[in-house]
Amino acid sequence: MPETKVKKTDLQGLNKDTLKLIYRNMILARFMDEKMLIMLKQGKSFFHIGCSGHEAIQTAAGFGLQAGYDFAYPYYRDLAFVLQFGLTPEEVFLNFLAKEDDPSSGGRQMPNHYGHKGLRIVSQSSPTGTQYLQAVGTAMAAVKQGKDEVVYVSSGEGTTSQGDFHEAINWAARENLPVIFVIQNNKYAISVHVSEQMAGHSVYRFTAGYEGLQRYKVDGTDFFESYRVMKEAVAKAREGKGPVLIEAETVRLLPHSSSDSQIKYRSKKELEEDQKNDPIPRLENMLLEAELFTVEELQDFRKQIKKEVDEAAERAQKHADPDPQTLYDYLYAPEEETANLVFEHQEPSGDRVVMVDAINHALKEEMARNDKMYVFGEDVADKKGGVFTATSGLSTQFGKERCFNAPLAESSIIGVAIGMAINGLKPVVEIQFGDYIWTAMMQIRNELATMRWRSYNYWSAPVVVRVPVGGYIHGGLCHSQNIEGFFAHLPGIKIAYPSNAADAKGLLKTAIRSQDPVLFLEHKGLYRQSYTAAPEPDEEYLLPFGKAAVKREGADLTIVTWGALVQKSLETARLLEKEGADIEVIDIRTINPLDMETIIRSVKKTSKVLIAHEDTLFHGFGAEIAAQISEQAFEYLDGPVKRVAGADTPVPFSPVLEKAALPQTEDVVKAARELLAY
Repeated sequence: MPETKVKKTDLQGLNKDTLKLIYRNMILARFMDEKMLIMLKQGKSFFHIGCSGHEAIQTAAGFGLQAGYDFAYPYYRDLAFVLQFGLTPEEVFLNFLAKEDDPSSGGRQMPNHYGHKGLRIVSQSSPTGTQYLQAVGTAMAAVKQGKDEVVYVSSGEGTTSQGDFHEAINWAARENLPVIFVIQNNKYAISVHVSEQMAGHSVYRFTAGYEGLQRYKVDGTDFFESYRVMKEAVAKAREGKGPVLIEAETVRLLPHSSSDSQIKYRSKKELEEDQKNDPIPRLENMLLEAELFTVEELQDFRKQIKKEVDEAAERAQKHADPDPQTLYDYLYAPEEETANLVFEHQEPSGDRVVMVDAINHALKEEMARNDKMYVFGEDVADKKGGVFTATSGLSTQFGKERCFNAPLAESSIIGVAIGMAINGLKPVVEIQFGDYIWTAMMQIRNELATMRWRSYNYWSAPVVVRVPVGGYIHGGLCHSQNIEGFFAHLPGIKIAYPSNAADAKGLLKTAIRSQDPVLFLEHKGLYRQSYTAAPEPDEEYLLPFGKAAVKREGADLTIVTWGALVQKSLETARLLEKEGADIEVIDIRTINPLDMETIIRSVKKTSKVLIAHEDTLFHGFGAEIAAQISEQAFEYLDGPVKRVAGADTPVPFSPVLEKAALPQTEDVVKAARELLAY
C-alpha cells in the first residue's frame, strides 16, 4: 500500500461545543491520573498506570468510533480513550479501588484493566500483545455476520515486539479485516528505549512489508492531526477496505507505572523536552488562537472538571468491596446457561464406529445444527481434512467460510478464536498436535481460561480446542506428548479425555453446546483401534462432564485411569481374574471437572487403588487423584495408593525405547499384583 504522510491540520470542522467536549475529556483524564496518584499515596489503592501525554490520540480514537457498536480492545494506558468511549469517571475509580460494582471486573483485576459490556470494551488483561489476535477474531466475526463493525486495538510500541502482533497484522491484512491498530509510541517500554526495541525505531517503517495494511504515522500529541487520521481510518475499515495501522508518536509524562521511577533511566533534559510536547497545552493554545475560548473560560472549566473528579472519587469510595464469598463465582458458566442440555437420553445404539469417525460425525452434526459454529486450524479443510481426517468433508459440506485453514501459528488460532467467541460465534478449533500447543499457552492461560472470571461474567469465550495427544504411535518426543497435567492446573477451562468412540462423540457435542472453554483431548493412538469402536450415539446424545464410567465392576482393587490406559487396565483385570482377583476399572473421562465421588465410592468398596496413566509419573495428573483419595478416604485404605505412569523422560522414537518409556499392560499387571498382595 502507498505510504500516507499526515500534515498539520486545522480544527477539522469541529464546532465550539464539540471542542469543549474534546478538551473536557483530555483534562478529565489528566486530573484523574493526578487524583489516582494522590489516592495511591493515601493507601486507598495499590497500583496505577497513567495516560498523561497520550490524551490527544486516545481522545481522537474514542471520538472517531461508535461506542456500543464498534468493539474496543484498549491497553492499560488508554484512560482517555475509555473515557471518550463512554466509561464514567466514577466507573474508572471503581476499577482503581477494586470495588464490587467495578464494571470492568468486579474488583478482580488490577487498576487500568478496562472492560465494559454495554460499551463493547472487551475485558483487558495484563499480558502485552494478546489483545491483537482477539481483535482480529472479533473483526472476522463481524465480517462473517455481515456487520460493518470496526474493531479498535491499541498498545505501546514495545508490545509490537511480541509475535502475536505480527501474527495479527498478517491475518488482518490477508483477510482484509476491519481492525484499526493504534500503536502509541512514547519511545519507552518501561525503561527500554525504542532504539533497543525495533528495527528502524518505528512500527510504521517495519510494517511496510505487510501487503494490504494501510499505514499512518501521526503526531499523537496533536488532537486535530490525530482525529483527521482516525476518522479516515475508521471510514476505510467500515467500508471494507481492510486494516489500518496508526503509529502515534506521544510522550510519556509519568513513569511507566506507580512502581517505576523513570529518573533512573531518563535524563532531566529529556523529561523537560517531553513536557514541551504535552498535548493539553497544545490544544489549549490552538483553541485560544482560534478565539473560541478565553484563558479565563478554560481556567473555570478546569476547576469544574477538577471538582467533578474529586466528587467521582468520593462516590466510588463509598461503594462496597467484593464479598469474599463470591471468589468462585463465574469461574465457569452459571448453571442456567446450560440448564437446557439433556444428558444420556438413551443408550448409543447405532452402527459401530471408530473414534475418529465419531468425532467427525459430531462436528458435522453440530455444524448443521448451529450456523454460528466455525471450525479452523492447520490443514483442516478438504482435501486434506486434517492430518488424522477428523475434519474430513467439513469444508466440502459447509463451505470454506465455515471450515477453513489457519496459518501455521497456534497462538493465532486460539487468540482469533477468543475474539470470534466474544462477538457471538462458536469456534471449534484444532491444534494439530498437543506437542505444539505451547506457543498458544499465553492465550490459553491468561486469556481463554480467565475471560469469564476476570470480567465478573460480563464477557465469556466458550471456545472448544480439539487437540490430538498421546504416544504409542512411534511419534518421538514431539508427536507423543500428553498435556492434561499441565492444563489441569488452569482454573476456568474444562478438559475432556475420552477413551472410546461413543464417549468422544457425546463429550464433544456437550463441549460444543456448553458455554465454557473446553480443551478436548483426543488420543491419536485410539483413533482407529477396534477396541475403542462403539455403537454410535444419535445426534442428540450428550454426555455430561464430571461423570466417570465404571467400565468393569470389582471388589478387590480399583484401577482409576483414562485415555490409552483404559484398555490396558481392562486387559489387566481380565488377566488377573484368572488368578482370582476381582478388579474394578474406572475411566474418569474428564479431567476437569473430576468425578471424585465415583472414585471414593469405589475405594470405600475395594480398599485398594491403583492409578494408571500415560503421562509422566512425576507431577502427572494421577498425583492429584492420589492426594484427594488420601484426604477423603484414608481410613478405608488397606494399602498405599499406587501409580503406574510413563517414564520421567521425553518419549523416544526407537520402538524399543518407546516401549520402555510408556506404560504397558505388564506394568499395570505388576503393580496390581503388588497391591493385591499388600
